[in-house]
Amino acid sequence: MNPQSEKLRNGGQILVAALRVNGTDTVFGVPGESALPIFDAFLDETPALRFIVCRHEANAAHMAEADAKLTGRPGICMASRGPGAMHAAIGVHTAWQNSTPMILIVGQAPRVHLGREAFQEMDLVKAFAGSTKWAAEIGHPDQIPEYVARAYQIAMHGRPGPVMLSIPEDVLAATSAVGDAEPFKILTPAPTAHDMAQLHDLLQAAQRPLMIVGGGGWTAHDVAGLAKFAQQNGLPVVAGFRCQDLLDNRDPHYIGDMSLGGSRPLAARLAQADFLLVVGDRLGEVTTRAYTSVRCPDPAQVLVHVHPGSDELGRVYNAHLPINATVGTFVDALQRLAPVESSRWSSWLAEGRAAYVEFQKPKQNAPALDLGRAILHLRDVLPDDAIVANGAGNCNIWLHRYFSYRQHGTQVAPQSGAMGYGLSAAIAAKLRHPDRTVVGFAGDGCFMMASPDFATAVHYGLKLMVLVANNAMYGSIRMHQERQFPGRPSGTSLTNPDFVQLAQSYGAHGERVESDAEFPAALERALAAEGPAILELRLDPNQLTPDLSL
Repeated sequence: MNPQSEKLRNGGQILVAALRVNGTDTVFGVPGESALPIFDAFLDETPALRFIVCRHEANAAHMAEADAKLTGRPGICMASRGPGAMHAAIGVHTAWQNSTPMILIVGQAPRVHLGREAFQEMDLVKAFAGSTKWAAEIGHPDQIPEYVARAYQIAMHGRPGPVMLSIPEDVLAATSAVGDAEPFKILTPAPTAHDMAQLHDLLQAAQRPLMIVGGGGWTAHDVAGLAKFAQQNGLPVVAGFRCQDLLDNRDPHYIGDMSLGGSRPLAARLAQADFLLVVGDRLGEVTTRAYTSVRCPDPAQVLVHVHPGSDELGRVYNAHLPINATVGTFVDALQRLAPVESSRWSSWLAEGRAAYVEFQKPKQNAPALDLGRAILHLRDVLPDDAIVANGAGNCNIWLHRYFSYRQHGTQVAPQSGAMGYGLSAAIAAKLRHPDRTVVGFAGDGCFMMASPDFATAVHYGLKLMVLVANNAMYGSIRMHQERQFPGRPSGTSLTNPDFVQLAQSYGAHGERVESDAEFPAALERALAAEGPAILELRLDPNQLTPDLSL
């Protein structure tokens, strides 16, 4: 820690300085009275540090999580105690499941009142202990620089994830001459030469290899190295759940993604492989088709598992070769590996690619507005660097199936399956990349869970478009109902507002599309709007997925 400062600062000023020292330039949140010194300190840091005022803490937390995905550094969310913290908890859960570095800062009741169940008091450390990498309460302003530096370090070290810091309001109001701590330093575990030699031997012995890529921490340099390695070795590449932007989907080595509603032939191909090189992905339930395509705990395939978190290696799967390394250090090591003889699996690659291309073809006898054709048109007109953010629900099956991600950092999606994420993530993406095209994608139920923060997009004049796929139901739940209780829908029908008038009430662009013929021109107008736009897609409620109807 730096020497004691000669200047007295209150806890809010010390905290904001600590955020700046660690490279933070954006904080998302909803103001609360228990953190007033922080908001006062923000004024002195503008515009180097901006506070994005949101309408709901759940959306603020998702914005912070999405921002972290796009920057690779911890996203910061501010919430008030009690209800505010609980609203933000969904974003913390998303950060946990996505392995996203994030810090939630919560104003707490005064120390002297703790233990009395004061107004909005709750044990925040206990509440967040099971959903964060670290949850702590700061008891003195002198501790703020130390705790903040530790929070950044923990959020980024190993498998990235969320941290929660609770700060009582009297700690934020108290003054101290404590100095700033040094910024956190990222630790980068790397593969050994022995690891890479073993990997080369195992790959050389394979007949039906696959590479699965996923997780966070990737950079443009890393994905370029990944593509080069796949090309040199003729390796088919599969994207883990909602990690489709790690290899240009037009690359002949890309054979699809393991997502909800994904390709059954691809899942079968994964099970048929005799060698898996898994880089960054933790091999969760969705990527492994409920742990069936990759048998748990002892895979039928030879498994080489590369992950930055040592505690993830061997936690679910017993890998033949576990490698504790960051994505960056491992991909760099791959570049020094001599290519193997890959001609024996060339037909294996070609068949996988052909199946992926076939899977992307639109369905025949589709309804008047075919969401698949709409997504294919969206794919064709958006620039390669356009960011597409989506939430949860069956409509995303169409998006993941028919859209092609061409660059790293263009897919922002919740592996937690959190509703309300698409709009929030689109707002964060546009704030981070104002010069890039940003599209939010949401079902009607998903959009309505985040709809208050359409006001935030308007407030900041963000030129983004939200596609609302409206079938007036919770479609994914209805699908499961029909499978288990056919013809007995319960609790899944929705009554929605007029989405066009909702947009127009904010002074934004709103338009409705009811047929394939209307979509291209309506999309062009929405993308050309000066500010935020809502494009409502009226879908046939009978069509639950591209392959399943009522």
